[in-house]
Amino acid sequence: MSEVQDKKLNSLSKKEQQLWAMRHSAEHVLTQTMLKLYPGLKMAMGPATEDGFYFDFDYEGKISEDSFAKIEAEMKNIIKKDLPFKKKIISVSEAKKLFEGNEYKQEWLDEIEERKEKATVYWTADEFVDLCAGPHVSSTGDIGPFKLLSVAGAYWRGDEKNKMLTRIYGTVFPTQKELDKYLSMLEEARRRDHRKIGKELDLFTFSDLVGPGLPLYTPKGGMLRLLVNEHVESIQSKQGYHQVWTPQFAKAELFKTSGHYDKYKEGMFKVVSNHTDEEFFLKPMNCPQHTQIYASKPRSYRELPLRITDFAMLYRDEKPGELSGLARTRAFSQDDCHVFCREDQVDDEIDTMLQMIKEVMSVYGFKYRYRLSTRDPKKPKDYIGDPKTWKKVEEWAEKIMERNKIEHFDAPGEAAFYAPKMDLLATDSLGREWQLSTIQIDYFMPERFKLKYVDKDGKEKRPVMLHRAIIGSPERFLMVLIEHYAGAFPVWLSPVQAKILPITDRNLKYAKTIAEELMAEDIRVEIDERNETLPAKIRNAQLEKVPYMLVLGDKEEKNKKVSLRLRTEKDLGAISLKTFIERVKKTIEEKSLKL
Repeated sequence: MSEVQDKKLNSLSKKEQQLWAMRHSAEHVLTQTMLKLYPGLKMAMGPATEDGFYFDFDYEGKISEDSFAKIEAEMKNIIKKDLPFKKKIISVSEAKKLFEGNEYKQEWLDEIEERKEKATVYWTADEFVDLCAGPHVSSTGDIGPFKLLSVAGAYWRGDEKNKMLTRIYGTVFPTQKELDKYLSMLEEARRRDHRKIGKELDLFTFSDLVGPGLPLYTPKGGMLRLLVNEHVESIQSKQGYHQVWTPQFAKAELFKTSGHYDKYKEGMFKVVSNHTDEEFFLKPMNCPQHTQIYASKPRSYRELPLRITDFAMLYRDEKPGELSGLARTRAFSQDDCHVFCREDQVDDEIDTMLQMIKEVMSVYGFKYRYRLSTRDPKKPKDYIGDPKTWKKVEEWAEKIMERNKIEHFDAPGEAAFYAPKMDLLATDSLGREWQLSTIQIDYFMPERFKLKYVDKDGKEKRPVMLHRAIIGSPERFLMVLIEHYAGAFPVWLSPVQAKILPITDRNLKYAKTIAEELMAEDIRVEIDERNETLPAKIRNAQLEKVPYMLVLGDKEEKNKKVSLRLRTEKDLGAISLKTFIERVKKTIEEKSLKL
């Protein structure tokens, strides 16, 4: 089991752990089936996941979804046999003989040997064995209803330098009802896929010439991104937060001092100068540069808290196989904030942060819960700083959430390398959780950069550094919003808020007059001037998810009115332009989810 999976499993409830074991067991049945049906196939790896399981394999032939019926039939036969799963701990040398000729298993075993550990294998009766740390159900008969979902390519261990393998995804649930519900949700998720909707609504694009993972925002997408960021800024600026702007790259020494160099160097883009041998990197986060703004002049206790925010672009060298639309990119920004304060100011600052986060989440209609992300006690070397300080801050974060009556759960191993985190997990309209906001109490970054202030007693002291994001990355947040609303954004967020539909060319002049009046009121509007029928124009506006359609014909022009239709297909009939403007401006001002 990978470290990531191990952390995930430890954070699950007993019921969730049982489902994880069932999914892991279903993957073993899939692997056993594939070896039987496809001679010459080499198994690579196959873990359980949050949504099901997958199996990576090396096979010269082609296997497509057309083969699923045959594969599922054999899997059902194995499940019906009710074969027991048996765990065995053996020496690495024994395991190497067991998986002789399989270079993928040998690679895992070499790493186990380096750690001076023994190998764990699971037998399915005496028919099949795999290198695996578990967990599993008692027998194949305990595996519930399952379904194979898709086939994809996947580099061995996610590294594009390695061989491309074939991956089969599947899922399993305790009951058919739960499986059917999931499959229905999956179909709805495909309909809401932000990559599909983003293209249909002309929000963003990618270019091979620009490079993978580097999104390009169209005017409509750019407007959406701007509105999301401006909303955050409108809230935080009222609380004494000040925007700064920092360079896109910095010397390696900055990241060495912060600790990011040692932890993230492989995920950072190196910048090469033609005039110096100094080592530079595109910045993957803002916090190290923000420490230098603080350190730029002497600070007094009277200046604290110093609250700075930054929407500057960040860059991370994500593996090509892990890039996915706006969900995972190489170029992104964050609604980043760092507060430098005295220790006695921490509680008030975080209480304010929590209130701001609550305000933003309520606007989008998200339900959410918090995760307290702490250290993995088994891996102290993964974290910088004094363990006593870690313990103090983890207990402090717990008290802050209890005082604010925040529902939360513990997640050992999910902390940043420099601080525990209070992470917000938002639930979208499909019931999926996304980590958005985060708050962190950091004692170690100020220590590493030797930050200080002069206290009222005249002595120099270290500030505490608070890290905060509300929506996190706007790129990823847009992905969540697009899928949450299925592209039908609230009026205040809609790139085009009203579409004017003149019935004939002779109504075009009136349409332009209406458009000018709406734009004067800061309402975003477009005119459909195409030589199309009215039903065609209405259908096009609905496909574009435009909230309001204003139909203008001879009758509307004569009476100086507009005929209002909603994207919900509701026809409200003729109203005055003044009434429409009042309606729209009220909806925008209240950031209402209703039209």
